[in-house]
Amino acid sequence: MPLVLMLYSRDHYDMAELSDEMAAELGVLTTHIVRHVQALPHISRAHVYRIGDGAAHLHIWFFARPEGQAQLYGSWMPVWDDLLPEYPADVADADAGAVADALVTSYGGRRSATDEQMHV
Repeated sequence: MPLVLMLYSRDHYDMAELSDEMAAELGVLTTHIVRHVQALPHISRAHVYRIGDGAAHLHIWFFARPEGQAQLYGSWMPVWDDLLPEYPADVADADAGAVADALVTSYGGRRSATDEQMHV
């Protein structure tokens, strides 16, 4: 996949443990990330998953489906990510940076000094 992002809580929570306020914030933040991923010129869809059946920790995954790749529809996106040739790292890094910058503008937070993580 051209871009795979993970959103996780700073503190240890599982989905069912979120207060209504935190759940609302998660929904707004997820929507912002989806909008910014889908705004990339070569991406047609952002798939959102909650995966982590062996661990009670909140991890939300975002997989970007490339434009013109209709065969990647559906819930098999994480499997396709393991089967497809590796996407160029420089393009993926630029896409992740564009999403992070757009998220800082639209939602708030800051990028870390290493640019590998975003803090909101």
